[in-house]
Amino acid sequence: MAPARCQEDGDLEKLVNVGFGNTVPSSRIVAIVNASSAPLKRLKDEAREDKKLIDATNGRRTRSIIITDSDHVILSAVQTETIVQRLAGGERKGGGGEG
Repeated sequence: MAPARCQEDGDLEKLVNVGFGNTVPSSRIVAIVNASSAPLKRLKDEAREDKKLIDATNGRRTRSIIITDSDHVILSAVQTETIVQRLAGGERKGGGGEG
């Protein structure tokens, strides 16, 4: 399955599936990290206070956190490794906590 693309300034831009039909433009992603550490929990709380938290988990457990160049923090139920693989261009079938 080919990755989705959006048009920005006449160029096609790759969109990365972060779970449950939610996508993020690949050019906006600064980091994709595991959600388990205390510093990242603080980052998530700060983003919530600043109204820059996007929850794309559909009520599932957060497995990865995506940080964008606009300082938005996106929560995903998909494994970090799966999102990285999608960003690199290869969709992996099954797993990753996505429904």
